[in-house]
Amino acid sequence: MAVTKAWLRQVIVGPTLICRSSYRGVVEFLRDLLGVPVSLGCVHDVLEAATRQAGAINHDQDLSGICVGLHDEIFQGATPVLAGVDAQSTYCYLLAAEQHRDAGTWGVHLLDAAQQGLDPDYTIADAGQGLRAGQKAAWGDTPCHGDVFHIQHQCESLANTLARLSKGATSRRQILQAKMGRAGPRGPDDGLATQLELARQAETQAHELARDIRTLTQWLSHDVLALAGPAQATRQMLFDFIVEELAQREPEDARRIRPVRVALQNQGDGLLAFAGVLDQKLADIAQVHAIAEPLVREECELHRLPSISPAYWQGWNRLRAKMKCKFHTLFDAVSHAMAHTPRSSSLVEKPQLAAAPLLHPPSPPGQLVLGFAAVLPEPPPLPAQPACRAPWQKPAGTDDGPNPSALAHPVGPGTASAPASLTRGGQPPPATDILPTEIRPSQAGGFRASV
Repeated sequence: MAVTKAWLRQVIVGPTLICRSSYRGVVEFLRDLLGVPVSLGCVHDVLEAATRQAGAINHDQDLSGICVGLHDEIFQGATPVLAGVDAQSTYCYLLAAEQHRDAGTWGVHLLDAAQQGLDPDYTIADAGQGLRAGQKAAWGDTPCHGDVFHIQHQCESLANTLARLSKGATSRRQILQAKMGRAGPRGPDDGLATQLELARQAETQAHELARDIRTLTQWLSHDVLALAGPAQATRQMLFDFIVEELAQREPEDARRIRPVRVALQNQGDGLLAFAGVLDQKLADIAQVHAIAEPLVREECELHRLPSISPAYWQGWNRLRAKMKCKFHTLFDAVSHAMAHTPRSSSLVEKPQLAAAPLLHPPSPPGQLVLGFAAVLPEPPPLPAQPACRAPWQKPAGTDDGPNPSALAHPVGPGTASAPASLTRGGQPPPATDILPTEIRPSQAGGFRASV
């Protein structure tokens, strides 16, 4: 094989893209394995040239085939990177490092994407004001649904913090109790006895608050924001109930509970928008297959159960007896509808992982090679892309896209839809965790009285 300059340029680009190599890693690779000395500047120039070529390819892409866009802001150090990904194909159509992430900056990039044909049915994003204002200015009335991952992560962080505070209160009570035991019997007016009584009260209050917030968080994840669940109207009632319960407990720790409660209250409509999309898909399935809509909903809710549970197989057999020969076709249709109903923009994290080595400057510092990173996750040109990669199971709230960063697992395994590729022929969906019935909203009568 002839070693030409063109071939060496390919070798320089290869380790950076495939092996996530740094500039210095490329220099060492060429020097030690090929005996070719190159400088950091040469590596930089080659990658810059590849960046320009990649940018031209990106600008020629037809984005009209994108139906749902996922928008988010990731960071390279302190530099914000505006990112946009097609929910179905994982095509990264926007990855731009900017000094600002305000409405104007987002609007300019979204207008540029619109000139390439990008006109999604809706987008999914977190509550970032600049992002949403920029989309409103650029695309007018295109809906922007809420991202369930970020709010779930916020709620889970609150529950974990209160759990740690509860354990701290228990430790303080145990320390005082040990001191009392060493000191021997004392009168009721003794200072140590008073401290112990106050510590017991604080422990009880902290334990009850942590337990209640954990229960509300689990309800939110497993019953309200889970993909397989009740209709949007029912979810809305449960959502309002959770917000009300948080408001009642807010005085006990307003500094921590209030931000979560306000975020839920402000984002409620957007967070539940996915349920309306899924409801419409299930209604269409019922109409196409001439099946009662409640039976289609039962098919959907069957995905909540682990396939090893007796309840799952009882539901499976009951539905198959009712639908007879239509059961497997309907099961596949429902699985496909659920797999193609995204609820989270956390898939944007995946291009960040792929592009990470290109976003890191060499040592000594150099210029970021960001434009080149934008083509890393690129499949064949739209709309000739594959239908979808195999859906991945996220925790409760983020189970509707290809496998993202491990950061998308804030609450552990939860309710998830069954990937269509695993359910062909009506085979049962993979096992998923299910929330114990004793802490479901249907058992809310056992919830402790508000304080």
